[in-house]
This record gives sequence, C-alpha cells and structure tokens, in this order.
Amino acid sequence: MILATMVLTSRALGLVRDRLLASRFAPDELGVYFAAFRLPDFIFELLVTGALTSAFIPVFTKYLAQGKEKEGWHMAGIVINISVILFALLALPIFIWAHAVSKFLAPGFSEHQIELMTTFSRIMIVCQVIPLLIGNFFTGILQSYNLFLMPALAPVIYNIGIIIGVVALSGTFGLYAPVIGVGIGALLFMLIQLPVLFRIGYRHTLSVDTKNKGVNEVGRLIAPRALGLAASQIDSTVDLMMSSLLGARMVTIFNFAQNLQQVPIGLFGATVAQAALPTLSIASVREDKGQFKKSIIEAIHQILFFILPSTVFFIILRIPLVRLIFGAARFDWQATYLTGMTLLTFSLSLFAQSIVQVLARGFYALYDTKTPVFISVVSILINSIASILFILVFHLPVWSLGLSTSIASILDAFVLFILLDKKVGHFPIGELFSSPIKMFFASIVAGIFIYIPLKLFDQLVFDTTRTFGLILLTGTAGGIGLAVYVSMSWLFNISQVQSFFALLHRVRKGAPVLLEPASEVVNDSGQDKLT
Repeated sequence: MILATMVLTSRALGLVRDRLLASRFAPDELGVYFAAFRLPDFIFELLVTGALTSAFIPVFTKYLAQGKEKEGWHMAGIVINISVILFALLALPIFIWAHAVSKFLAPGFSEHQIELMTTFSRIMIVCQVIPLLIGNFFTGILQSYNLFLMPALAPVIYNIGIIIGVVALSGTFGLYAPVIGVGIGALLFMLIQLPVLFRIGYRHTLSVDTKNKGVNEVGRLIAPRALGLAASQIDSTVDLMMSSLLGARMVTIFNFAQNLQQVPIGLFGATVAQAALPTLSIASVREDKGQFKKSIIEAIHQILFFILPSTVFFIILRIPLVRLIFGAARFDWQATYLTGMTLLTFSLSLFAQSIVQVLARGFYALYDTKTPVFISVVSILINSIASILFILVFHLPVWSLGLSTSIASILDAFVLFILLDKKVGHFPIGELFSSPIKMFFASIVAGIFIYIPLKLFDQLVFDTTRTFGLILLTGTAGGIGLAVYVSMSWLFNISQVQSFFALLHRVRKGAPVLLEPASEVVNDSGQDKLT
C-alpha cells in the first residue's frame, strides 16, 4: 500500500507537471525539452538501473543477512564511488559532442531546436544525473533495510521540484525553467533520503577498491542486465528519431501519451510484481512448484483485475482524459486528437506491459536472468523495426509508435509465459484463464455502459466546452462504468473483488494492514490471497 500510494502520488504529480508544461509552452517547444532527456537518460539507465535491480541490492542484502553491516556499507560506498567515476568517463565525451549526438538523435529538428536540445542535455547531464545516480543507491540501501516510505517519497519530491521550476521560473527563464526544475528535483531526490540513511548508521567511504569481493560480485551480476538495458536505449532512441522526423510537436504528443499509459502500469503492474517477488523467491528456494505457480497465477489475476477495466477506460475516454490533463490553450485540437490516438494504441498492450513484470520476476526467482533479458532484447528489436517501418515506409502518424510498442509487448509477454510455463511444469489452464475471461467480459460490459452515457450526456446534458462540464461528463461516465464492472465482477464471483472489499473493510476498521503479512488477507472461502 505504501508503494501503490506513492506511485499514484508520483504519477499524479507527473501529470500535473505535464499539464503545467502544456499550459505554458507550445508542443513544438516541449518537443525539444523532452528530446533533451535522451542523453542523460541513456547514461542514467546504464549506470544505475541495471546495477540496482539485478546486482547491488541482492549483494548488499546478503551482507546484512550475514550480520556484516559495516562491510556492506563499505562495499556500497565503493560501488557509488566507482559509479560516479564511470559517469564522468562516460559523460565527458557525450558532453563535449552533445551537439553532434543531438543532431543524430533528432534528425527532424531545425538547427535552432538542436542548439536548445544540446544546451538542455548538457545542463541535465550535470545537474540531474549525478544527484539521481547517488540518490538511487541511497534508495537501494534503505529498501534493503525494509525502509520504503522515504525511498517511495523521493520520486514524488522529484516531480515537485520540476513543478516548482515551471511555476516559479517560466516567466523569467522560459523553456529553461523546467530544465532548472529537473536539477532542483534531482537534488531534492537525493537530499531527502540522507537523514534516514544517517539514522541507520551509514557512513560513506572514499575508497575505490576494485578488488573488494562484494564489488566484484556486483560487477559480475550486472553484465547480463547491461545487454537488456543497452537494447532498451536503442528502442527509446528509435522512438525519438522517428517522432522527430514528424516534427518536434510529435515528440511531445508521444511523450504525453506514454506518460499517461504508464500510470496504471506503475500502479498495478509494478507494485503487484514487487509484492509477489518475495513469495516467488521463497517458493523457489523450497522447490515448491505448486506454490510458485499459484503465486504467479494470483499475481497475474490481481494485475488483470485492475488493468483490463483501465484499458477500456483509456480507450473509450481517451479524448476527454487528454483534454482534462493536457488540454491547455496552447495544446490545440490536433495535438489532443493525436495524443488520444497514441494513448489508444498504447492501451492495447497495457495487460502485456504489466504482466511481463511478474513473468520476468518469476524467472529471477528461479535464478534465471538470461531468459527474460534475451526475450526483452528480441521484443525491443521488433519494436524498433516496426517503428521504422510504420514511419518511414508506410508513412503512418505518430500513433503508430504506440502500436509498435503494443505489438512487441504482447509478443514479449506471450513468449515469456510459454517459456515459464515449460520451466515450471505447466500452469493449470482452467485456474489460469477462468478469472481473466470473466474479467474481460465484465470490462466489455462496463465499456458499453461508459460509451452510451458518454455520447448521450455530451450531446444533451453537459457543456464540454468548459472544464467543469468535461469533469462531470468524464466522472459520470467513468463512475457508471466502474460500478458496472464491480457489479459484474461480484456477479461472476471473481475472487479478486472479494479480496479487495475485505481489505477495504479491514482498513475502515483500523486494522494494521501495513504491518501484516500478505497471507493474512483471506477471502470468504478461506483462501489466502496475495495482496
């Protein structure tokens, strides 16, 4: 619940940030701002993401489990120092040749736009990446101590920093304001974690001992993950290049739609997958394939219970949603329509993008990191090739980039499931598919009850030329659809709705839900439910 609450808050603030950007800058201007993230993001992903998820946290946690806390802190300090040195070595040539690299990354930009992109990228490389690099290692250390609140709050503070920059500085510095805000947010991201870090006793070392056993283990574990991260950077780069060829405003439209579709994925896919990993790991260690398969199935069902109606909601209400979130005076109707269409094509694979996170963690729990990385690389290549074909050969609009993502994501999820199914001795088909089929039909019925009021009320009841009328229309249609979905789920006896209501009931009664293990949440039939 802590993770989900903070993810929701961070995503909501991210949408507020995008709304503020859309209200103060034209889509063509924002396209330059979004494109400028490509270079710093490339450096950050390679140096931090892979090290934390697949290498640093497991090694550091092992030190703690063995009672070697001070040795773990020493190892953490060395890894942070080496990462900063590697950052300097990697960032320096990119900083120097940022203009040429920017021209390659955004071939559709004018020379003035390339100059701005170059300047923004250089500022971000220095002011954003260094604090985020160090801050994310702080996050990994705190999570290893099961301290989740402050690490979960840090991304929220990051978005607040950007919002402060946009609101306070845009009148004076123009488009430089959000860039400055990024630096402010990154610094706050790092600093807010320091008090808790010092309270647990962490003290930083200036050593760069490359012969340290833990450091070598981190380096060994990060190697397979680096391949997948490099491939993902190719995918993001291709998306930028293709959208820039359609014009700088299309970079903005693509990023806005992508940010919006990430809300349900982060809220339901990532959090459920994170919650499931300990259960999967324990089942793997005990060689309990029955419990392992049950945990995978339950996690997938919980994700789909929320993701399928979210998909229908996004597809049918895409235009009202885009108008509400991004529809400022400088965000015209064409931008609104294309953002809605791009959101629609992204939404086709919300289910796949979400359950992939559980399937991949299933392989990780079985000590197999190579298979999900290899499949991810293949799917990323498919996505990149499809993007190039859609834009350069078939000359499709920007929404085709969302379609290529959906195609690749669905293939990724399908192949991962087939391989995991074979690895664990096959999932029980009836148990696996019975609930999702019911959820699918409940979502379709809910979609009908969203679409009909949307069309009727838009014409006869609400003045959707005004924001308040648009809020009433979206809220009414969405509320009716939600009520229908919950009712249909109850009628179909979908167990996830019972678990959800049981959890809400316990929260209302003041039960210490946050402190209890997941297996204590039981539905009416007495079955334990992963929450």
